[in-house]
Amino acid sequence: MTDILKELTWRGLLHQTTADDALPGFLAMPGRSAYCGFDPTADSLTIGNYIAISLLAHWQRAGHRPIVLVGGGTGLIGDPSGKDAERQLLTREQVEANVQGQRRIFERVLDFDGPNAAVIVNNADWLCELGYLDVLRDIGKYFSVNAMIQKESVKERLHNREQGISYTEFSYMLLQAYDFLHLRRTMDCTVQLAGSDQYGNIVSGIDLIRRDMQGVHESEPRGYGITSPLVTKSDGGKIGKTEAGAIWLTADRTSPWAMYQYFLNVTDADAANFLRWYTFKDEEEVDAIEAAHQASPHERASQRAVARDMTSRMHSDAAVQRVEQASEALFGGDIRSIDADMLEAVFADVPTTTHAATSLEGDGTSLAELLPDTSLASSRREAREFLRNGSVSINGEKVAGEDAESRVLGTSDLLHGGTILLKRGKKAWHATRWH
Repeated sequence: MTDILKELTWRGLLHQTTADDALPGFLAMPGRSAYCGFDPTADSLTIGNYIAISLLAHWQRAGHRPIVLVGGGTGLIGDPSGKDAERQLLTREQVEANVQGQRRIFERVLDFDGPNAAVIVNNADWLCELGYLDVLRDIGKYFSVNAMIQKESVKERLHNREQGISYTEFSYMLLQAYDFLHLRRTMDCTVQLAGSDQYGNIVSGIDLIRRDMQGVHESEPRGYGITSPLVTKSDGGKIGKTEAGAIWLTADRTSPWAMYQYFLNVTDADAANFLRWYTFKDEEEVDAIEAAHQASPHERASQRAVARDMTSRMHSDAAVQRVEQASEALFGGDIRSIDADMLEAVFADVPTTTHAATSLEGDGTSLAELLPDTSLASSRREAREFLRNGSVSINGEKVAGEDAESRVLGTSDLLHGGTILLKRGKKAWHATRWH
């Protein structure tokens, strides 16, 4: 049985705990239950959210039972933590659709079979059954407004936002505390896992459990909290935020290619952390990969290990193989060997123009005349110069020789019946679509 606290510590994923003296002994007994909550503001989660999922996975690997709490109820309210504006309220139908969309992610990371099988619960099942007076009498009476306004998430909003915080969001911490109490009562859940920004809410839940269990023998555990640091990239930026948008954990939002390339291209400083945060490789394996990376930094062993691990887990081994084959084909010039779906993913973010497919028939379309209509040349004169210099490629094959200026595009140049890829130099790509 793995020591979960030591495991999280060497991975840099342990920030703070409650009851520091009592917790290690409590966790020495296998089969403890812990939960972590997820906000259903979208039908997917990002690689930033993955850190919280990994806490549950490490918990399970240490011999304990993980509980995934999806906030079908609290998602109707919205957590004010880390937000400088009030969230737009979602409908019940939107929240439920998002809850269902997120389930597929948890099933790829956690084991839902066996003695410590993970379970998914939805707090709408109990929160939506509470009456307003019940909340005020059974929960609200235990919360001091004086203490609530000292919470960092509330204080920030009170002082730094003109309209302050609504009563709706102010009440969020009561509902989250009640989640912990409900799971303690019904599932013997004694630990909450979360990011460090949730520490205050965890303590509120533990305090509510303590008050509810007054008269119960003190040897019976009330509740504990374990938090991870709010991890960022080495430059302080948010993980998974790119110019093209967030890196999501499902293929309908972020392709396997885009996920793989994101991790492959992180800095060496980030790769060292990501090996610990995003893979389940043990300390010895991580040390070996980092040694290989230091010996040949250009081969990016650390980045490649994370990219393969995450792409395989969130998609499949076959997806990793397809991505790496596409990468070899792309940089080897054999673009025609890339299948249609992967080709679309590889070139999803390059500049694109649309043209009439009929113009490729007969004598075809002059490349020199087409280039100024793309992002690769500003004029016909510049286009002819690029062609004379041999700096233009069609579908990865360089256009060169005396006839380069007169090169025409025809139907035989189409990839998968509708695309011709043009490149100037080493990196400037442009996709032409023909309909």
